[in-house]
Amino acid sequence: MPRAFASLPDLLDHGFDTVIDVRSPAEFAADHIPGAINLPVLSNAERAEVGTIYTQESPFRARKIGAAMVFRNASAHIAGPLAEKSGDWRPLVYCWRGGQRSGSFGWMLREIGWRAEIVEGGYRSYRRLVHGLLYDGVLPHRIVLIDGFTGTAKTELLGVLAERGQQVIDLEGLANHRGSLLGALPGGQPPQRAFESRLAAEVVALDPARPVFLEAESNKIGALFLPPALWAAMKAAPRIEVTAEIGLRTAYLTAAYDDILSDRAGMREKLAPLVRLRGHEVVEGWLNRLDTGDKAGLTRALMEQHYDPAYTKARGANPAERIGRIRAAGLDRPGLEEMAAKVERLVVAAAQIADG
Repeated sequence: MPRAFASLPDLLDHGFDTVIDVRSPAEFAADHIPGAINLPVLSNAERAEVGTIYTQESPFRARKIGAAMVFRNASAHIAGPLAEKSGDWRPLVYCWRGGQRSGSFGWMLREIGWRAEIVEGGYRSYRRLVHGLLYDGVLPHRIVLIDGFTGTAKTELLGVLAERGQQVIDLEGLANHRGSLLGALPGGQPPQRAFESRLAAEVVALDPARPVFLEAESNKIGALFLPPALWAAMKAAPRIEVTAEIGLRTAYLTAAYDDILSDRAGMREKLAPLVRLRGHEVVEGWLNRLDTGDKAGLTRALMEQHYDPAYTKARGANPAERIGRIRAAGLDRPGLEEMAAKVERLVVAAAQIADG
């Protein structure tokens, strides 16, 4: 039987034992309800085959062939991953729009005796709720941005704040990207919709009465865009600026980006487009350091000649309230702990001033 969900928190706090996505593996990989498992009743190839028959031959024949595939695959799931489920197991099932695939699988589960329900409207209803939150809504959260030059360990500082019990959203972690020209990470980035699902789940779990710390970003992390509601909230948010001596930043970045700096061919490919922005002479200087293995020299030059000027220009174009500045004595664990404590004190002081 269909289960309607009026809001995203209701859907994510569904109360069922298991959420089952019966769409094809390709659909599931593109995006899915957080925590769902994929038990496809049509494979990628089978879904394409049924669709072709439907459009080129006969809808009736497509439904007949599709039904045989669905029940064959469903039987394999019941005999396989679901074989040990007890009689009181309660699954929530969905497909693309709450139609034949989830309906057929849900019916079979109920016939066995399990209390299965399907999501009314399927994935499309879930996606509308995510879109409403991140595109159409206004986020009520008290966002505070951690800002500063590249190499000031802002992402690690967020991690320490989270360990200290603060509310944090690690956008770069969700996007699987370090947020710069050299920021690609193994595994690549998730699709835009999957990124938004990860983000929406974290936003829903936040307490609007407490501050939320994010790293100051542009509206794009790698190839992924920040949804409009979040971007609007970030543009209006106050900032805490983190500073550090150039030597500390150089040492930190050289270690953090060692995998990228060691890939000379990859670095050449990444640096080549910057000729248009920084000029041949500057880029040639970078490449000379790359060829001689001077990782620290290259890192420092990139900061001084590219990242820092770009940061300064961006901040000048988008001025924002700054509630404090912290100078790092070190970017190791003790230094990060000290900075996190200072961040917390600044936020408390700013809230007290705001409350009069």
